[in-house]
Amino acid sequence: MAELLDDRQEWLRFSQQHTTTLTQGSDSSDGCWDSHVVIQGMHCAACAFTVEDALLAVPGVQSAEVNAATHRAKVVWSEARVKPSIWMAAIAKAGYGALPAADSSLRQARQDEGRRALWRWLVAGFCMMQVMMYAYPAYVSHEGDITPDMVFLLRWASWVLTLPVVFFSCGPFFGNALRDIRARRVSMDLPVALGMVITFLLSSAATFEPDGLFGGEVYYDSLTMFVFFLLTGRWLELRVRDRTAGALEALMNRLPDSVERQLPSGEFERVAVRRVLVGDVIRVSPSEGFPVDGVILQGQTLADEALLTGESRPQARGVGDLVVAGSHNLSGIVMVRVVQVGEGTQFSHIVSLMENASLQKPRLAQLADRIAKPFLIGVLFLAALSAVWWWPSSPSHALMVAVAVLVVTCPCALSLATPAAMLAAAGNLARHGVLVRNLQALESLAEIDTLIFDKTGTLTQDGQRITQTMTAEGVTTEFALAMAAALAKHSRHPLSRALVQAHETSGRAPGPEMEDVNEIIGQGVQGHSKGLFRLGSAEFCAPKTKGIPEYSSICQVHLCSENEWLASWQLSEDVRADAVQAVQALKDLNVAVWLLSGDQPEPVQHVAQQVGISKAFGACTPQDKLFRMQTAQSQGARVAMVGDGLNDGPVLAGAHVSMAFGNAVPLAQSKSDLVLMGGSLMVVAQSVKLARQTLRVVRQNLAWAAAYNAVCVPLAVVGWLPAWLAGLGMALSSLWVVLNSLRLTKGF
Repeated sequence: MAELLDDRQEWLRFSQQHTTTLTQGSDSSDGCWDSHVVIQGMHCAACAFTVEDALLAVPGVQSAEVNAATHRAKVVWSEARVKPSIWMAAIAKAGYGALPAADSSLRQARQDEGRRALWRWLVAGFCMMQVMMYAYPAYVSHEGDITPDMVFLLRWASWVLTLPVVFFSCGPFFGNALRDIRARRVSMDLPVALGMVITFLLSSAATFEPDGLFGGEVYYDSLTMFVFFLLTGRWLELRVRDRTAGALEALMNRLPDSVERQLPSGEFERVAVRRVLVGDVIRVSPSEGFPVDGVILQGQTLADEALLTGESRPQARGVGDLVVAGSHNLSGIVMVRVVQVGEGTQFSHIVSLMENASLQKPRLAQLADRIAKPFLIGVLFLAALSAVWWWPSSPSHALMVAVAVLVVTCPCALSLATPAAMLAAAGNLARHGVLVRNLQALESLAEIDTLIFDKTGTLTQDGQRITQTMTAEGVTTEFALAMAAALAKHSRHPLSRALVQAHETSGRAPGPEMEDVNEIIGQGVQGHSKGLFRLGSAEFCAPKTKGIPEYSSICQVHLCSENEWLASWQLSEDVRADAVQAVQALKDLNVAVWLLSGDQPEPVQHVAQQVGISKAFGACTPQDKLFRMQTAQSQGARVAMVGDGLNDGPVLAGAHVSMAFGNAVPLAQSKSDLVLMGGSLMVVAQSVKLARQTLRVVRQNLAWAAAYNAVCVPLAVVGWLPAWLAGLGMALSSLWVVLNSLRLTKGF
């Protein structure tokens, strides 16, 4: 196993090069890697801290993040100093298991874990019912109704039936507690395990020595009952967690393990996906997933891209069309030439975003985690005080009061309150094509009162088309378009992309190569090819040229040489189909909507009127956008920004929460908290609505956890809360939090 983990080819299944390494341009041989693994055997926030500490103690591990709700860990490690087998061994030494996040056996491991949990629950339930049956006569009989020998027989039978519960069903609690004691730390299983041991030993002493110090009262029914309730809560939590983690796992497992690759002879061989290289030709059959980004060479099919774009309808794909890794082939056999593999695919980018988001701890969750450990220490201290207080009156009652305190105060609900809700919401958003890069953004998004849209490519369609071409005398349309495309290919602006696409579809020869190309954000592009050429707005070209004609079109782009106007193009700019509906939905949520754009005021105002935005500003430089947003923030506004252009980078970074479309330039995506993979604007309003619902659920969860402890702890301390009811309360408390959070996975 160690040799397999240390095989460099295997790293790519669950690791990718660390971003700082890539930006520095260093070779991967001495670089750092980000690895994602699933931790087995965790139950609480304290477990997450333990795993983090174990990993950080390994030389060469630079950082470690573990999420207690998803049981996932991100490990950043240096290839020159450590190998995966070493830091995975450190996890095992700490008492936990670890599997690569993309491991094919992960699903089987989860099924095995669920099966073991179900067996423990069934054994505890069966034994509990039998013990309750033997305890019932003692509750309903009067003194003298049952002979001492019969009482001893019933207690002895109860003791025998409790043994499977203690030594099998309670196994995870005892195992985790012993691990914590050896490591000199505390987790949520420690007080629970102490309560179980105390109850069993106390009842055993009363069974076999009824005249001893602790009297003749037995608590087998209480013990088996609260173990059953705890295991019920654990098992249901496991089922819910699997459903929540299933969204990410379903996405990751959309890549097949192997694919048919064409040999030079024309025959096909099945190889592992990680062995496929750019330029290879592969054959994908119906019902198989596309393992790489590629272009269809032969055949046609329907592709399911729902998990990648949020588009629920299958998309027709034929010869020359791009298919992306992670999408699903629904109908026909297609031959695909590979253009991107591994980390270069859009699928890899999406998985990376989701993995990183699943590991983040929002501010409220961090607060709960910080409280959990001192709270547990306080629980142990309070239980000891309760036992000391009640000991003079009745040692057995004193110990059972301590057990009730230990069980009822376990802060599982407190630790689950925030991450359970946040991750449920993030999974729901992912299914609708919205990737959450930062979980804290959900809390910020819930509080916004102002939302700023960019225009081109955001409120309007990303693709535009040329509707009219005007050229100077002696300049052909073909020459003008070729020169414009030669400049435009150096820009990501939607108008530039429209010119490049128009030239490519015309089938004409490419224009000359431009040198010293420079893009002036919000104005245009200039470069040299036997002279200076400029492509952009009239103001950008006008200072050094003559003869730029005036047109009524609100969307124009001009081509000029150093001294003369050469050509102009009018382009259509269609508003997105759901833009009006999205703006109205935001207003219904009491969110003020602005429009800030680098385009000229006339087209900006035209689009604003079309979609119903009253506050719109054109001709904005990146500094103008940032200034207007910061002015609003200084007046108390909570601002969200939606954009997709290079000039949106500063304002995306400065907003309280930011969104960028999946086809946005890398800078815009890197500054955004949420990435919109589809083309719908309604998801913006729906995301705000879901974020507000998420924050309400988090507050409900925290309020429930606080109220539960406020009511139950005093009852346990004064001896009014029996151990079995304490176990029921703890299980129901955690279960309520999880089920309440599960509401966020439904609807949108």
